[in-house]
Amino acid sequence: MNQLKKYFDDFHVISQDSFEKIEKITTQLNLKKKEELQAIGKTCKTIYFLEKGLARIYYLKDGNDITDNLILENNMIVRVESLFRNQPSRKAIEVLEDSEIIAIDAQKLMNLYDENPQIERLFRKIFEASHVETINRIESLQFHSAEERYKELIEKHPEVIKRVSLKHIASYLGITQVSLSRIRAIQN
Repeated sequence: MNQLKKYFDDFHVISQDSFEKIEKITTQLNLKKKEELQAIGKTCKTIYFLEKGLARIYYLKDGNDITDNLILENNMIVRVESLFRNQPSRKAIEVLEDSEIIAIDAQKLMNLYDENPQIERLFRKIFEASHVETINRIESLQFHSAEERYKELIEKHPEVIKRVSLKHIASYLGITQVSLSRIRAIQN
């Protein structure tokens, strides 16, 4: 829980009492490599914090598995479009390594919003940052070349290349594995 507290503090410092209220609505999950945390078609009712491991959000398009996002330790995982609309998600969450996850019951968390403005403000800031990250990802796909996207990924998260299959990296970058191999050959 120390990692979760530190993560929260980076967004908005809350009192120990507020943190303990959040702690009471969490459960610890341990998943094995390639297990699904949330399947396609399920409605998101949980906010996850990845304490250890690596995960990806993916969807299926024309029978192809497309990686939408890669999530490293000490980050939140949530299907906000499903959570806020209370509708099944068209995306799934899969762990790529054995992972330790803190699961926060979303309904209980939202009930805490009404009684604790600190908690509401904290999660508003977390969700705002997530929204900005999503916009940045979309703009990167629109305005940057595959080479630029690869270079940015390696600069920001050099460990990804060692921990994620080239298939998933290529998919995340919006290119084929053959194109990724060419880019890697040029970059190295």
